[in-house]
Amino acid sequence: QVQLDESGGGLVQAGGSLRLSCAASGRIASTYGMGWFRQAPGKEREAVAAISWSGGSTAYADSVKGRFTISRDNSKNTVYLQMNSLKPEDTAIYSCASDVRFSYYSWSTAGRYGYWGRGTQVTVSS
Repeated sequence: QVQLDESGGGLVQAGGSLRLSCAASGRIASTYGMGWFRQAPGKEREAVAAISWSGGSTAYADSVKGRFTISRDNSKNTVYLQMNSLKPEDTAIYSCASDVRFSYYSWSTAGRYGYWGRGTQVTVSS
């Protein structure tokens, strides 16, 4: 069993920054691959970024490349999502999810992730 708790969401103006955190507890072996997803009202869930256990492998959605950075601190069992140059279209509930491994080929597939956090709201005003 894995518990994931997100934090760091909030209201920010366009062009601003936020850093989301996802703290994991429980069966850490199930958190070797970690991902961030988001879902805006009336839209489908979208994969944002993912990272391997070592942090040496990362993947990003085209919509956030160059603006968002995913990282992790395994000593704290925490994954981060640094979000810069935020746009109103980034407004969504952001959730982290865990997987037993990272995959370049299927990191964006929600179904591969076994555990999910409840999410944190990010609102970007124009």
